[in-house]
Amino acid sequence: MPTPTASSPPMQAAAPVSKAISKPARAPHDDMSWLAQYRARFVVFEGPDGSGKSTQFRRLADTAKARGIALCEVREPGGTPVGERIRDVLLARVQPGMDMTLRCEMLLYMASRAELVERRIRPALKAGELVLADRFVASTLAYQGAAGGLTGADISAVARVATQNLQPDLVVIFDLDETAAAKRLSPLLDRMEAKGAAFHRKVRQGYLDLAKGDPSRYATVDASKDAETVWQSLCDTMADRAAHLAPKR
Repeated sequence: MPTPTASSPPMQAAAPVSKAISKPARAPHDDMSWLAQYRARFVVFEGPDGSGKSTQFRRLADTAKARGIALCEVREPGGTPVGERIRDVLLARVQPGMDMTLRCEMLLYMASRAELVERRIRPALKAGELVLADRFVASTLAYQGAAGGLTGADISAVARVATQNLQPDLVVIFDLDETAAAKRLSPLLDRMEAKGAAFHRKVRQGYLDLAKGDPSRYATVDASKDAETVWQSLCDTMADRAAHLAPKR
């Protein structure tokens, strides 16, 4: 999917990263002091199904809590009672006559997101918590946009309403090609995971296009390695980006 066009008005950032970082500096992995700089920040983990992002999400969340960082963990779709009901509809295996149109799918994701932002994300940021999200708007741009065919401009227009112009401080994309990702998935695929290789190839490219189009907000981690190597790469990236976060508003 193409990155949203220049004619589309940009969503307001919560506190964008001030500049792009081309080569993350190495950081000692037993020194997690940089985590404190993510208080009152919004960090999103993104990536194709099977990329291992949820494993790294859990490890970072546990590490933050162990170090006394106030944390709000959310997932998409879901994260609220209403959002979890929407999740059931979106990810359930398709029954005869129960498939949905692409626009319906996109709007349901956005409805879940709107509830999540208002009920949990904004209050947590106001309280000074680190908000760690498993997926956000970039997922819609990659899945329903790059792979599905909706335009970035249309998705961004709806997202501005759903998120109240909120954008993450940092989006970490766990990059993995569709062949390797498919080998990691459970045989019991949900509706999105069950889409074919061509679809997931476009999803991956959509993510890469987003990262290329906004390198100050996005960081890409090679998710093809073993979990420990990916964790080290994640820590290096987040430690380096922490030093370049824009001042809080």
